[in-house]
Amino acid sequence: MSSRQTVDVAAAIDAAPLSRFQIKTIALCFILAMVDGFDTQSIAFVAPAIAEIWQTPFSEFGPVFGLGLLGSTIGTLAFGLSGDRHGRKMAVLMSVVIFGIGSLTTIWATSLQELMVLRFFTGIGLGGALPNIIALASEYAPRQRRASLVTMMFCGFPLGAVAGGIISAKLIPAFGWESVFILGAVLALAVVPIVGIALPESIRILASRPTETERAAAIMRQISPSLPAGPDVTYTLSETAYPNASVKHLFTENRGAGTVCLWVMFFMTLLLSYFLVNWLPLVLRQAGFPLEKAVLGTVVLNAGGIVGCIVLGRLIDRHGAYKIIAPAYVLGAFFIAGIGMTATAPSATMAVIFMAGFFAIGAQFSAVALASSYYATSIRATGVGWSMGVGRVGSMIGPVVGGVLVGAGLSMQGLFLMAAMTPVLAGTAVFLMSRFNPTAKDSSGDAERAPQPQH
Repeated sequence: MSSRQTVDVAAAIDAAPLSRFQIKTIALCFILAMVDGFDTQSIAFVAPAIAEIWQTPFSEFGPVFGLGLLGSTIGTLAFGLSGDRHGRKMAVLMSVVIFGIGSLTTIWATSLQELMVLRFFTGIGLGGALPNIIALASEYAPRQRRASLVTMMFCGFPLGAVAGGIISAKLIPAFGWESVFILGAVLALAVVPIVGIALPESIRILASRPTETERAAAIMRQISPSLPAGPDVTYTLSETAYPNASVKHLFTENRGAGTVCLWVMFFMTLLLSYFLVNWLPLVLRQAGFPLEKAVLGTVVLNAGGIVGCIVLGRLIDRHGAYKIIAPAYVLGAFFIAGIGMTATAPSATMAVIFMAGFFAIGAQFSAVALASSYYATSIRATGVGWSMGVGRVGSMIGPVVGGVLVGAGLSMQGLFLMAAMTPVLAGTAVFLMSRFNPTAKDSSGDAERAPQPQH
């Protein structure tokens, strides 16, 4: 008489070498992040051209940017929850279809009011994809390489934004501002069938559902062909499941304090990020930098963030998230304050901006790995989604705060000294999180080692 065997999918993934199947899955998430980054930043690329054609002051585009971010916030919250309840793959597909259609229909906008409505609709899709691809990448990455793989995947977002800026600079003069949205729509809708065919459902969600045993077994054999197979083998997940995931579960079983710390961290870092992206070129220009150098500042900042997230992600795998992310934020604050101190030397300023991006923006990108590892599978996308959603509120406030400070006549030194306070607060939140969640402080973590239910 045969005895049944039980295989824990998380332990099996951690024990097996990285497979082609896992690389393909994470690479597809990277491509989705790139498309998302391109479409998210597309409105910033075309706004000057639209303002000129429609003879509209650029200052009136604030509500357009704001409603796009509001839609993204709603999408992040709603689709994060949907991904946990109904599956990540469907949430990703719906999100990509929404922002693909939204981008395409934007070409028919004839007024700022129409543009606001369409960017709000598009933003819902743009915000909905990210928490689910972050969760998927985290769940298919082995623990020992999880932070570096997740952060490298998320680097697709800023890479898409940088590539979009370069491409848009060529497209708009040749084919008009509409061409940028057409390209964004084509990229999004073209990837939909690829996602439908090639993107797997979360293996951990499948393993937690008794009706999906065969699908879970088929995926696990692609990851590790040496795993036992047959009708007597059951694939399971040894963590608490929440069939009806909701926001309240982010605050149960000793997770509440850590959740608040994550929200503070994301709020502060996205406030900083959007403050810098929106105001850095203008402030550098006012400081006497040539126009091309002023614009280059944002590119250098993002480049530093991309390099930083790759390096920091690898360090997190070796030394743990808390030991790396909190100090990185503090070092980032030092270099952000230094931007205002080096304004008379353009080359030195660019070097300082790069280092500010490396530490502060790199830590922000790395933080998604910390957030995804903190929550159990059945509430992971909800946890990541709400963390990023709260961060989106910061992204809406950042440009406004920058406008107030610049309008108040604050010096360049004072402006960046004020900006440096945000990564200090973010780093403090990470440090406090390590105190509230001591079971994961020496690891890049996973929900299996995070706070457990108390009976």
